[in-house]
Amino acid sequence: MGSRRDFLQAFGSAGVLAGLVGSGLLRPGQALAVDFNRAAFDARSAADALRLIGATAAETSADILLKTPEIAENGASVPIEVISNIPGTTRLSVLVDKNPFPLALQFNFAPPAVARFQARLKMGESSRLRIVASAGGRHYTVFREIKVTVGGCGQ
Repeated sequence: MGSRRDFLQAFGSAGVLAGLVGSGLLRPGQALAVDFNRAAFDARSAADALRLIGATAAETSADILLKTPEIAENGASVPIEVISNIPGTTRLSVLVDKNPFPLALQFNFAPPAVARFQARLKMGESSRLRIVASAGGRHYTVFREIKVTVGGCGQ
């Protein structure tokens, strides 16, 4: 069970959000409006997913940091951390080349935000993990091979 401080902080945040919605300064439609590219998530190959997100000509960049284990003992939960040090990064996409649906995650960032996240992925088998950062109308990428000892997709 959380502390009193956690409860008060969550309650206060909800109160502020409710106040903004109630005053008309924030409409739920605006808060939920996100470009969602379903076709890219439904793509069956990494090449198709890259084409659908417009990143076929992504150039390799050392400014994208990817922290992940080289060997994942359980493909059902592979931890990753991604940080883009590319100025103006507005989107980070995560692709697992050998998964049935390679585009696993996609995060959009507002211009002043730091493009950084942590997540856990499902990987069906050992595969190349690919991060694509979008900034200033260009795409940058970094790769890492991940060995999976027990698969996570459908096993």
